[in-house]
Amino acid sequence: MSLKNLNVSSKTHKLLLNKLKDKKIYQIYKKFENSLNLNEDFIVAVSGGPDSLALSFLAKIYSIKKSINIKFFIIDHKLRECSTLEAKHVQKKLKKFSINLNILNWKGKKPKNNIQSIARDKRYKLLINTAKKLKLKNILVGHHLDDLFENFFIRILRGSGLNGLVSLDQKTQYEKINLIRPLLNFDKKDLIYLSEYVFGWYIKDPSNIDDKFKRVKVRNLLKQLELEGLDKNKFLLTIKNLKSSNETIKFYTKKNLLENITFLEKKRSVILKDAFFKNSAEVVFRSFSEVIKFVGKKYYPSRGKKIENIIKLINSKPAFKTTLGGCLIKKISLTVIVSKE
Repeated sequence: MSLKNLNVSSKTHKLLLNKLKDKKIYQIYKKFENSLNLNEDFIVAVSGGPDSLALSFLAKIYSIKKSINIKFFIIDHKLRECSTLEAKHVQKKLKKFSINLNILNWKGKKPKNNIQSIARDKRYKLLINTAKKLKLKNILVGHHLDDLFENFFIRILRGSGLNGLVSLDQKTQYEKINLIRPLLNFDKKDLIYLSEYVFGWYIKDPSNIDDKFKRVKVRNLLKQLELEGLDKNKFLLTIKNLKSSNETIKFYTKKNLLENITFLEKKRSVILKDAFFKNSAEVVFRSFSEVIKFVGKKYYPSRGKKIENIIKLINSKPAFKTTLGGCLIKKISLTVIVSKE
């Protein structure tokens, strides 16, 4: 780096660090620093909304203080006509703060139905593949406290079980890449404050107010419940208690997976022992779901009803063959084999 560029970078870093002189910004940053506790390079997923811009600033400050390197990426989904211009606009704005934002493009045919869910899956896939290429193990995403509540209600509407209701964790892993949510205990209004104070702007995605999407309907419901006296702190306590119960079930699920499966053909196929299905219904359900997800190489599990139907077949029929989640499932006598389709 040239001396001129070093001076520019130093001035920008000083500008960013000066933002911490604001008491509220400083408190938000210290909370973020304690929440993250990461000492290796990582990726930051950016969208241009207030949560991801706040994450960009906090991560940038963190990288300066910890002397680590981070990469910033925004996904151009190309679902809206202005998406490319929007991504480039965010890129240009962040460059003023020495945040070098790279654009990843979603190429190929776009869906007409289930758009938000498919776009989310594609977004994670692009980020994970990029992390692998860069040999980085961690990706930071901007989910916050409001997302936690929204996710809870969305899962209730889907008829999810306990694991689904509390599925938004601080850290999850896919293909040996960690997805980290350091803002999960942050209120959205604080992230908006930070984005406006630091950057003076943020993108307002029109889909966030389009009530044809289930998430927007749930968001509006939560606003109404707050007006009726919903206590978010008590609600959060309920979710934490449910998470505690969920961890107990996870323990026995992990035990079942360790003791009652055998890998074949470089882990492309799995034999499930008869004892695999001798656990409680919830442990069997989760264990089988994890096997399908692992063998089929999927980030999200298959629909619960489909998994339940196959478990019923396993318990009632001596032999059958079917497919689910990119897997071929066969039962011969007491042996169940799951292999890549």
